[in-house]
Amino acid sequence: MGDSEIEKLLYKYNRIYKENNDLYRGVTKALGVSDSVFWILYSLREQSGGATQSEICNMLYEPKQTVNSALKKMEAEGYITMATHPDRRRKLLVLTQKGEELAEKTADKVLALECSALREMSEADRQAFLRLFQTYTEILKEKISSITSPSSP
Repeated sequence: MGDSEIEKLLYKYNRIYKENNDLYRGVTKALGVSDSVFWILYSLREQSGGATQSEICNMLYEPKQTVNSALKKMEAEGYITMATHPDRRRKLLVLTQKGEELAEKTADKVLALECSALREMSEADRQAFLRLFQTYTEILKEKISSITSPSSP
Protein backbone atom coordinates (compact mmCIF):
# COMPACT_ATOMS: atom_id res chain seq x y z
CA MET A 1 0.00 0.00 0.00
CA GLY A 2 1.48 3.34 -1.06
CA ASP A 3 1.76 6.50 1.00
CA SER A 4 -1.24 8.15 -0.67
CA GLU A 5 -3.46 5.17 0.24
CA ILE A 6 -2.14 5.26 3.82
CA GLU A 7 -2.85 9.00 3.99
CA LYS A 8 -6.40 8.43 2.74
CA LEU A 9 -6.94 5.85 5.47
CA LEU A 10 -5.49 8.22 8.04
CA TYR A 11 -7.76 11.07 6.90
CA LYS A 12 -10.77 8.75 7.08
CA TYR A 13 -9.76 7.60 10.57
CA ASN A 14 -9.28 11.21 11.73
CA ARG A 15 -12.70 12.23 10.39
CA ILE A 16 -14.33 9.32 12.25
CA TYR A 17 -12.38 10.16 15.42
CA LYS A 18 -13.40 13.83 15.23
CA GLU A 19 -17.00 12.87 14.50
CA ASN A 20 -16.95 10.67 17.61
CA ASN A 21 -15.58 13.56 19.70
CA ASP A 22 -18.26 15.82 18.26
CA LEU A 23 -20.93 13.32 19.34
CA TYR A 24 -19.74 13.64 22.94
CA ARG A 25 -19.54 17.45 22.75
CA GLY A 26 -23.08 17.52 21.42
CA VAL A 27 -24.44 15.21 24.08
CA THR A 28 -22.80 17.13 26.93
CA LYS A 29 -24.32 20.34 25.57
CA ALA A 30 -27.74 18.69 25.23
CA LEU A 31 -27.46 17.36 28.79
CA GLY A 32 -26.50 20.81 30.10
CA VAL A 33 -23.04 20.02 31.47
CA SER A 34 -19.54 20.98 30.39
CA ASP A 35 -17.26 18.41 28.80
CA SER A 36 -15.03 18.45 31.90
CA VAL A 37 -17.90 17.88 34.32
CA PHE A 38 -19.30 15.09 32.15
CA TRP A 39 -15.99 13.24 31.93
CA ILE A 40 -15.35 13.64 35.65
CA LEU A 41 -18.79 12.17 36.38
CA TYR A 42 -18.06 9.39 33.90
CA SER A 43 -14.71 8.68 35.60
CA LEU A 44 -16.27 8.64 39.05
CA ARG A 45 -18.79 6.11 37.77
CA GLU A 46 -15.92 3.99 36.48
CA GLN A 47 -14.30 4.17 39.92
CA SER A 48 -17.45 3.43 41.92
CA GLY A 49 -15.85 4.08 45.32
CA GLY A 50 -14.53 7.51 44.36
CA ALA A 51 -11.20 8.58 42.93
CA THR A 52 -8.40 10.99 43.66
CA GLN A 53 -7.72 14.03 41.49
CA SER A 54 -4.58 12.34 40.23
CA GLU A 55 -6.52 9.22 39.23
CA ILE A 56 -9.08 11.32 37.38
CA CYS A 57 -6.31 13.20 35.53
CA ASN A 58 -4.79 9.85 34.51
CA MET A 59 -8.14 8.43 33.35
CA LEU A 60 -9.00 11.53 31.33
CA TYR A 61 -5.53 12.36 30.03
CA GLU A 62 -6.17 15.95 31.06
CA PRO A 63 -3.82 18.41 32.78
CA LYS A 64 -4.13 18.72 36.55
CA GLN A 65 -5.11 22.40 36.26
CA THR A 66 -8.04 21.63 33.94
CA VAL A 67 -9.37 18.89 36.21
CA ASN A 68 -8.74 20.95 39.36
CA SER A 69 -10.79 23.89 38.02
CA ALA A 70 -13.73 21.64 37.16
CA LEU A 71 -13.52 19.83 40.51
CA LYS A 72 -13.53 23.10 42.46
CA LYS A 73 -16.64 24.19 40.57
CA MET A 74 -18.30 20.83 41.13
CA GLU A 75 -17.50 20.97 44.84
CA ALA A 76 -18.80 24.54 45.13
CA GLU A 77 -22.04 23.47 43.40
CA GLY A 78 -22.44 20.52 45.77
CA TYR A 79 -21.83 17.67 43.31
CA ILE A 80 -18.73 16.22 44.96
CA THR A 81 -17.16 16.12 48.36
CA MET A 82 -13.65 15.37 49.54
CA ALA A 83 -13.39 12.30 51.76
CA THR A 84 -10.41 10.93 53.63
CA HIS A 85 -8.18 8.62 51.65
CA PRO A 86 -6.11 5.79 53.17
CA ASP A 87 -3.07 7.88 52.15
CA ARG A 88 -3.77 10.93 54.29
CA ARG A 89 -1.92 13.22 51.89
CA ARG A 90 -4.62 12.61 49.27
CA LYS A 91 -8.34 13.24 49.18
CA LEU A 92 -10.94 10.93 47.72
CA LEU A 93 -13.51 12.65 45.48
CA VAL A 94 -16.96 11.23 46.05
CA LEU A 95 -20.31 12.15 44.51
CA THR A 96 -22.85 13.72 46.85
CA GLN A 97 -26.55 12.90 46.50
CA LYS A 98 -26.85 15.88 44.15
CA GLY A 99 -23.85 14.55 42.19
CA GLU A 100 -25.39 11.07 42.03
CA GLU A 101 -28.54 12.58 40.56
CA LEU A 102 -26.54 14.53 37.98
CA ALA A 103 -24.51 11.43 37.07
CA GLU A 104 -27.73 9.46 36.57
CA LYS A 105 -29.04 12.12 34.16
CA THR A 106 -25.76 12.45 32.24
CA ALA A 107 -22.92 9.93 32.43
CA ASP A 108 -25.18 6.96 33.17
CA LYS A 109 -27.40 7.75 30.17
CA VAL A 110 -24.42 7.99 27.82
CA LEU A 111 -22.82 4.85 29.26
CA ALA A 112 -26.06 2.95 28.60
CA LEU A 113 -26.07 4.19 24.99
CA GLU A 114 -22.41 3.22 24.54
CA CYS A 115 -23.11 -0.27 25.87
CA SER A 116 -26.09 -0.56 23.56
CA ALA A 117 -23.97 0.43 20.56
CA LEU A 118 -21.30 -2.13 21.45
CA ARG A 119 -23.95 -4.83 21.94
CA GLU A 120 -25.03 -4.29 18.33
CA MET A 121 -21.56 -5.32 17.21
CA SER A 122 -20.58 -8.97 17.15
CA GLU A 123 -18.25 -10.18 19.90
CA ALA A 124 -15.53 -10.68 17.29
CA ASP A 125 -15.99 -7.10 16.01
CA ARG A 126 -15.90 -5.68 19.55
CA GLN A 127 -12.68 -7.49 20.31
CA ALA A 128 -11.13 -6.55 16.96
CA PHE A 129 -12.19 -2.91 17.36
CA LEU A 130 -10.49 -2.61 20.75
CA ARG A 131 -7.44 -4.67 19.80
CA LEU A 132 -6.76 -2.71 16.61
CA PHE A 133 -7.38 0.69 18.21
CA GLN A 134 -5.01 -0.25 21.06
CA THR A 135 -2.37 -1.51 18.62
CA TYR A 136 -2.56 1.69 16.57
CA THR A 137 -2.37 3.82 19.74
CA GLU A 138 0.68 1.95 21.07
CA ILE A 139 2.55 2.23 17.75
CA LEU A 140 1.65 5.92 17.42
CA LYS A 141 2.69 6.59 21.03
CA GLU A 142 6.09 5.06 20.32
CA LYS A 143 6.55 7.13 17.15
CA ILE A 144 5.38 10.38 18.78
CA SER A 145 7.75 9.86 21.71
CA SER A 146 10.59 10.64 19.30
CA ILE A 147 9.20 14.19 19.16
CA THR A 148 8.08 14.60 22.75
CA SER A 149 10.92 12.91 24.65
CA PRO A 150 13.36 15.26 26.44
CA SER A 151 16.26 14.09 24.27
CA SER A 152 14.53 15.29 21.09
CA PRO A 153 16.27 18.13 19.23
